[in-house]
Amino acid sequence: MRLTSLSHGAGCACKIDAAQLRAIRAAIPAGGHDPALLVGLDPADDAAVYRLSDELALVQTIDFFTPIVDDPRDFGRIAATNALSDVYAMGARPVLALNVVAFSLDDLGTDILTEILSGGAEVAAAAGVPIAGGHSIDDPEPKYGMAVSGVVNPDEVLTAAGGRAGDDLYLTKPVGGGLITTASKRGIAKPDWVAAAVATMTTLNAEAAAAARAAGAHALTDVTGFGLLGHLHELCEASGLAAELDADAVPALPGTLELAAGGEALAGGSARNAADAEAFTTFVGDIPAERRVLLADAMTSGGLLAAVPPGAAMEGTRIGVLVEGDAGSISVI
Repeated sequence: MRLTSLSHGAGCACKIDAAQLRAIRAAIPAGGHDPALLVGLDPADDAAVYRLSDELALVQTIDFFTPIVDDPRDFGRIAATNALSDVYAMGARPVLALNVVAFSLDDLGTDILTEILSGGAEVAAAAGVPIAGGHSIDDPEPKYGMAVSGVVNPDEVLTAAGGRAGDDLYLTKPVGGGLITTASKRGIAKPDWVAAAVATMTTLNAEAAAAARAAGAHALTDVTGFGLLGHLHELCEASGLAAELDADAVPALPGTLELAAGGEALAGGSARNAADAEAFTTFVGDIPAERRVLLADAMTSGGLLAAVPPGAAMEGTRIGVLVEGDAGSISVI
């Protein structure tokens, strides 16, 4: 059974696109103000943060998606790593997880679901996070993920809104996972490309988050379904700043630039990201088409994007800088 043949999208590429979400959010009546809610819907961020006491805040997130690879255990590992990432992206420590499952036992049997959940449990154990239960529904299109709770000192929360002009931008994982997994679904990806993508998507962001804090990061987020441009836009908008992004500096997974140039592995989510980015992105000079595709790639379980003080030692690759300018705008050079 090829799990990816059962889904209309793959991984974070199956997200509702950012432009539609912004319109939906704007139409939702605002709830009552609670001063204990430190991070909520506005501005957008990776997880909600709620102050429980002067020393303790609760961090909550939920993330699930359709199969991104055919191996069920790898699917479980990737989905769990991705869900845990949102807690790390707030500078917090995950402490508890619940499984979220949509699956048809009648069509697929129990063995595949057991493998998916075992993969998730493997990653949770590596993160030191117990899985205390969850919720499941019968669904012909499989989906898996987790609701994750974390803890952090309220004074130590890292959000997307803290960036400062002059901050260096660092990315801790290569991008291009959407291209690789779409190519795999279409039977045109080399096995070593897929293996490299899976290794990246199953690497926890715990160490990267610790490195960001040690570097004195002012802002932090992770790069997933809205692509590098989309998530950088959110960080810039929340921080009231613009960004200059060095296209050539952005690290790419093996095979991704070749696939981007060929045009045969573009996910629907990535195409929507590129269309959305036209409103806030300016390409300066002759930026190769494959680099433009890569910047909008709908990544799953990507790395952390950190804004750190100029010259700070930080894990990953320096890809740009925050500058004064129209909030949320990006110049790609």
